[in-house]
Amino acid sequence: MAKKDARFIEVLTEGNGITESRKTVVVDKRTGVNYLWYHDGYAGGLTVLLDSDGKPVVTKNNDTIE
Repeated sequence: MAKKDARFIEVLTEGNGITESRKTVVVDKRTGVNYLWYHDGYAGGLTVLLDSDGKPVVTKNNDTIE
């Protein structure tokens, strides 16, 4: 699958995952929902990002989604 056909895109990455934890925000291009992937050593986790009202953060198609 070509990169442009990928369903999820990385919009922010902090850390390298080797000597420090790595935090990556990914966006589902179909729904616009934002997720946080956290990785530290052999452990990691994925969660939906929530706004101040407890609703999922959604990026509109015309924002940063390629």
